[in-house]
Amino acid sequence: MGKTKILIWDLPTRIFHWLLAASFLGAFVTAESERWRNVHVTLGYTMLGLIGFRLIWGVIGTRYARFSSFAFGPRSVARYLKSLLSRSPQHHLGHNPAGSWAIYALLATAIVTGLSGYLTYSDIGGDWLAELHEGAGNAMLAVVFVHIAGVVVSSFLHRENLAAAMVNGRKAGRSGEGIRYRHRIVAVLLVLATLGFWGGGADYLGAISGSAPEAATARSHVAHQN
Repeated sequence: MGKTKILIWDLPTRIFHWLLAASFLGAFVTAESERWRNVHVTLGYTMLGLIGFRLIWGVIGTRYARFSSFAFGPRSVARYLKSLLSRSPQHHLGHNPAGSWAIYALLATAIVTGLSGYLTYSDIGGDWLAELHEGAGNAMLAVVFVHIAGVVVSSFLHRENLAAAMVNGRKAGRSGEGIRYRHRIVAVLLVLATLGFWGGGADYLGAISGSAPEAATARSHVAHQN
């Protein structure tokens, strides 16, 4: 049976992916600015909320979004990487073994970055938490670069655009292997919740146009110490 374009990634998974990418990028580029400190904090909270959603969706979501579908051990990762050097690299409709480890690393570093940032902002834990926050953020950026490199390499070797698949949700496969539901309502609720959080923080974010309180400024200095 020939292959055709089938739905692999449901809409909530795709929305989560791009919202997390935008939130992390925004938080990273505003990390050193006192003027944009509140934006940085709000985007960090957004990341934690999105991760919370993904952990739930990884259990109750569609087939390829579930963690059980990409729970690969070290041997599976080694076999997959070895296959990339052959003429017939392993192909996976969902996350491949190497990609799955990148996803878990992204989730882990995002949790550590977000929680350490919250504790630092709340003046809990001292300078070591600020250093942990900075280190975890840099580690997450490194994982992002590795993830992007993996997407580029896999797209080339498998002759498919994996980035586009995370936009339209479709990859080449056999009929019957794809998912049937997009879960548009869940996706809409996720977007509305994110926009509502950003909009509801308008007064909180108003500090970006003026000077921040002394206490907040002090926290910012602590958060960015080396």
